[in-house]
Order: sequence, then structure tokens, then C-alpha cells
Amino acid sequence: MRHLSNFLRPAGSCCRTARDWFAVLLILILTLLPVFTSVFFLIVGNGLLTTLVPLRAAIEHFSAPQIGLIGASYFAGMLAGTWLAPLIVRRIGHVRAFAAYAALVAIAAISFALTDQLWLWMVLRAANGFALGGLYGIVESWIIARAGPTQRGRGLGLYNIIHFSGSALGQQFLRLYDPRGFQLFSLAAISLLTALLPLAVTRSDPPPLPARGRLIFAQIQRMTPIGLVCIGLVGVVNGSFWSLAPAYIEHLGMGTQTVATFMTIFIIGCACGPYPLGRMSDLLDRRIVIAAVSFISILVEIGLASLGTTHVELLYVLGYLMGIVLPSLYPLTVAHVMDKFTGEDAVLVSSTLLFCYCIGAVLGPVLASYLMQTFGDWALFLHNGVVHLVIGLFVSWHVIRHNHETTTVKG
Repeated sequence: MRHLSNFLRPAGSCCRTARDWFAVLLILILTLLPVFTSVFFLIVGNGLLTTLVPLRAAIEHFSAPQIGLIGASYFAGMLAGTWLAPLIVRRIGHVRAFAAYAALVAIAAISFALTDQLWLWMVLRAANGFALGGLYGIVESWIIARAGPTQRGRGLGLYNIIHFSGSALGQQFLRLYDPRGFQLFSLAAISLLTALLPLAVTRSDPPPLPARGRLIFAQIQRMTPIGLVCIGLVGVVNGSFWSLAPAYIEHLGMGTQTVATFMTIFIIGCACGPYPLGRMSDLLDRRIVIAAVSFISILVEIGLASLGTTHVELLYVLGYLMGIVLPSLYPLTVAHVMDKFTGEDAVLVSSTLLFCYCIGAVLGPVLASYLMQTFGDWALFLHNGVVHLVIGLFVSWHVIRHNHETTTVKG
């Protein structure tokens, strides 16, 4: 299919009426429908697996440190997957690489039910992470290459909506069978293999193959200095929140049901926020939107840090607002970086940024948990607020410096 921007007028005019806005959204969805469908089934399976693996590990009487090792194996595998994804895609192409990764993660998913050995579970979880690192790199590069610069933010916003919707649905599969059996692992594998079908039969052309097989840290740093720093810091914040926020709510003494409701409302916010913020970034300087979202996040985190045990309704409101802003920084940053590159660099850019994000996601919970143990649970949001402040100030400084340099040159 032709590049999406060939179908559309400039963003400044196409969004003036509701009809134009709907037309842009419809064309965007139809253009990327095979990718979005594959992503949905992929995340349904992985969302189920993400909860099922530690749950089954606890049932099998693995200790807390052992469960932590299994989780760390996943992120170690993902780092390796993002590192090698450009080389693999360059050699065999996007569709074949996607098929190989999906088959690998499905094989690993169903294999958990066949053993209770810790080292095998670590190997299988590392294989999950390796495959998911490659899969995320492929689908994100497909979206950012095909959406075009004036619709890139909205394309990644839709991707995040589908991502969190699939993750929420995957959790519900836990209600169908006893986690002690093999059925849930089979359902995860079926969903992951179903993700193969839309891209396998699509007639849409994949993005150009990457020009090289290595990650491009130095090139991204030269083209946009805020890219690598911001995406790493976003990983620090997101990893800390997803890992530790449920424990914070639990320690407030509001009960497990409150934790579940809070996380559900948070995920609903995750599905609602990225598209409108992505659309805004398509119309404005993306850096301004990134800085604004970072500063708004600080206000929400101050509210969460100072929350008492009697304000359940306020907790849910803040959870929804946190869901709107927290996951939006990743697609906004990716869209900003990709604006500086061409379609053939999409896999390289996506994999490089995902690699930096994973490093942050590994380091963030370690630091945040230490602060929580030292100063109290509220330090989680102090930690995240400080990181968001750094992101906002860093991006704002670059915007001001760039505008000053532009004014000086014109003068």
C-alpha cells in the first residue's frame, strides 16, 4: 500500500472538521489494519503469559527471589532481542522475522506447562523476552514507517490503544481455567500463533529493509539529542510504576480489590491517552507535547504520593490520569526521533530506542524499591516525579536553545 501521507492533506487542514478527523482516523486504521490485528493477538497472548508465569511459579512453590530471576530473564532476553532484531530483519525480511519470532514465543509459552525446573523456566522466559523484543521492533517500525510524519503520533497512539486493550483482555482469560493446568498456556500459544495470520496474508508492502544490521545509538544522538536520554528515562519511570505501584496501593491498606480496580482504571487511561496526545504532537512541536506531558505527570504523582487511606475515589481519578500521561511519553518520543529518519531506518530506530527503554525499565524498579524501603512507599512517586521533572526540563531546554539558535541565524 502506498505511503499514508499520499492519501491525506496536510495535518493543519485535514483536522478542521469532524468529518476530516474521522476520515484521517479511518484511513490510518485501514492502512495499518494487518499490523494492528497482529499486534492485538500478540498482546492478548503475551498479556496472559505475563501474569500467568509468576502466578504459576508461586503455585509451584518457587521462592520470591527465584520468581525475580525469572522476571529478570525476560528483560535480559528482550535486550538481546532488540540488539539482534535489525540484523535478523535485514537478512530474512519483516514478515519472515515476525513469523519466526511469533513461533518462538508460542513454543516457549506452551513449554512452561511441561516442566517445573527453575533453570528451564529462566531459559523459556528469556526466549519470550528475546522474541518479544524482535516483535515489538518489527511492528513499531512498520507503523512509524507507513504512517508518515504528519500522522505518526496518531499511528503510535492507536498502537498503544490496541496494546493495552489486548493486555486487558489477556488478563480475563485467567478466569477460564485453573492456572495449575496446561490450558492457559495453550490459550496463550494459540493467541500468539494467531498473530501470524494477518501479516502472513497481507498484500501491504512492509517497510524497506534496514540499511545495516546494528543499532544506531550515535546516529540518533547526533540527529536528536533528547531521543536516547528521554526514552531511557521513560523506561525508568514506566518500569518502576508497573512493578511497584500495586505494592504501594496494597500497603495503603485499602485491600486487594482496590488494587485490582486501580490497575484496571489505570489501564483504561492507558488506552485513552496516547491517541489524542499523539494527534496533538502531529500538529505541534512534539518536544513541547513531551515536556507538557512530563510536567502534568509530576502533578499527578504529587497527588498519589500525598494520598491518604480514606480517599479511594480520588485514588481512582489519579490512577486514570496517570494512565493517560504515563504511557504516552514512549510513543511521543519514538515519533519525534523517527521524524529525523527515513523509512529504511525504522527498524534500526525502533530497536535502538526499545533497547534503551529496556535498560531503564530494568534499573528503575531497583532504585525505586530501594528508596521505598529507605524513606517509605511514597518515595515511589517522588522518584518518578523527579525523573519526569528531569525529562521536562531537559526537553524544554533543548526547545529554548533550538529556538534561540534559529532566531540568531535569521537575525
